[in-house]
Amino acid sequence: MTQSLEQRLADDLARAMRAGDEDGRRTLRSLRAAIKNAEIEAVAKHQLARGESLDDALLMGVLQKQAKQRRDSIEQYSAGQREDLAEVERRELAIIESYLPQMLSEAEVETLVREQIEALGASGPADMGRVMGPVMQAIGGRAEGKLVSATVRRLLTG
Repeated sequence: MTQSLEQRLADDLARAMRAGDEDGRRTLRSLRAAIKNAEIEAVAKHQLARGESLDDALLMGVLQKQAKQRRDSIEQYSAGQREDLAEVERRELAIIESYLPQMLSEAEVETLVREQIEALGASGPADMGRVMGPVMQAIGGRAEGKLVSATVRRLLTG
């Protein structure tokens, strides 16, 4: 039987605490708090029964959102010449990414986008919205939306 993602996070947090791993402890606590907030929000929106946990697919969404926040922070801290803070965010991002599926390369994203453009018969920038939905679904969170959007735009205008 495979271990649920939530259980794996809890076990890894316990391991990090025993090992004195400050980055791991801080990051995993932050992730568990984000998951708890997502559960509370889902209950409030009547998408989840009280006491029920998010499934692994929804947990992946929370982790992807946390990874994106770290990437944005790294960008902002680097722009503000705060490499000390950017480095903390990089270490946290590495921990979060260890739970996420392998990200697609730019070449793989481009291949998927080209396939969708061809399948839909898209021919110009006006078709961007029509292409983005199926591409994002095919990618399944394995690439950042910013990269996908830029690739679709480039291929539809070029």
